[in-house]
Amino acid sequence: MPTPTYRGLVAAFRFLVSAFFREIEVTGREHVPSDRGGVVVSWHPNGLIDPGLILTQFPRPVVFGARHGLFAWPVLGSILRAIGTVPIYRASDNAKADPEARRLANKKSLEALAEAVARGSFSALFPEGQSHDQPYLMELKTGAARLVYRAAELSPMDSPDPVIIPVGLFYARKKAFRSRALVWFHPPIAIPPELAPAALRGKGEAEISAAAKGLTELMERELSEVVLATDDWSTHFLLHRSRKLVRAERALRAGAAPGRPDMVEKALGFARVRAGYIARMATHPEETLKVRAAVEAYDDDLRAMKLDDHDLDRDPDVLSPWLLAMLLLQIVFVFLLLPPVLIFGYAANGPTALALWVLSQVAAKKKKDVATIKLLLGAVAFPVTWLAAAILGAFLHGPLHTTFPTIPDHPWIMAGAVGVLAAFGGIAALRYLHVSQTTLRAVRTRLTRRRRNDAIARLKAERARLFEEIMRMSEGLALPGEVSADGSVRADR
Repeated sequence: MPTPTYRGLVAAFRFLVSAFFREIEVTGREHVPSDRGGVVVSWHPNGLIDPGLILTQFPRPVVFGARHGLFAWPVLGSILRAIGTVPIYRASDNAKADPEARRLANKKSLEALAEAVARGSFSALFPEGQSHDQPYLMELKTGAARLVYRAAELSPMDSPDPVIIPVGLFYARKKAFRSRALVWFHPPIAIPPELAPAALRGKGEAEISAAAKGLTELMERELSEVVLATDDWSTHFLLHRSRKLVRAERALRAGAAPGRPDMVEKALGFARVRAGYIARMATHPEETLKVRAAVEAYDDDLRAMKLDDHDLDRDPDVLSPWLLAMLLLQIVFVFLLLPPVLIFGYAANGPTALALWVLSQVAAKKKKDVATIKLLLGAVAFPVTWLAAAILGAFLHGPLHTTFPTIPDHPWIMAGAVGVLAAFGGIAALRYLHVSQTTLRAVRTRLTRRRRNDAIARLKAERARLFEEIMRMSEGLALPGEVSADGSVRADR
């Protein structure tokens, strides 16, 4: 049963990640059993954001294992202890430490996590042992497998074996504030009888070590599929381009407008293209590489024109009545109604936002640390900014009231109003930036189409040709997901 402290901190974390991300999509919670404990495993591409998402979106209480160095961080260490996080001691963190002492400390940590699982709870580990910026898994450590075996050994004989739940974590733009994220809980890994925890009860250390190695290899294969790993970023981005061109061409041929895909559909579409690419690289490598080169050239042309696949099918009429009406409405709303709030929002929050950006770029050793720094510092910096604005408002109340007698003669009202305006103005300014960028992109797309009709026609023809090639090469393959009538991809029923 989670403690009030645990529930309170999880609620606070849930608020923070919801504020950091524009949207968090979660799928697969139904795969988490309620009749037993288990181990949650995932890859680790985004620093402390990864455990934050699992902690706040997992349907049951979960205990984390984290490298012991994090416990030395101010504030963070206290929070980790408060939610029951168990320290994991890595040799790479302190090469001078006594190996035997580290081994004993890790054994103690493993025991604590295993006891939680044996009681029917869930523990979470990132078996790579480190966060990173690669599109593939680092080599997995055997700790997660050993945890499963030890938990089974501590469980009553008639209890079911602990499960291993693999989790896919996906980020639209992992460094960006107010982007989108997907947390995908997959079904428990099917463990073969020879590696099943029940078969290892009472066995010696040598047999358990061999089984742990085998189970870790199984986890690595499963996680590679769950996180849709690729060999390099070039392949990753080209597979996404293939996903987008296939979706756009399908929608055009169906005469449909499926709208913007959610993160689940993006992952499924990517999984289909990735599965086909891997299969055909094994059977038809030369032909597959030829198609890849053509997709790369198509991608270069689109990027040069600052267009996306679906932009090729948009109406090039810049002065269409609908677009003109939308622009006029936005101009009226933004430039007549919002300026005071927006200006105040930029003035109050702009310096803090700029300072956070600079700090995140300077302090982050790798890209995967940027979002973590923004989240942790922003959770403190922005409320402090709003409080400072409120205090400044109260301090300036006297002179302002003298100049403008209509202002209520109550400093605390002034302070509250300024603090609320600072917070609301910051949110409004952020929202306005998003709306403005979307509108300007739509106008730019139509201007580009109007000026470069020949290039657009050539790209549309190339997209159609690539679509035919990809469809031909995918014939006979069992691909994940189902293609809907409008060209979108949905989960298998």
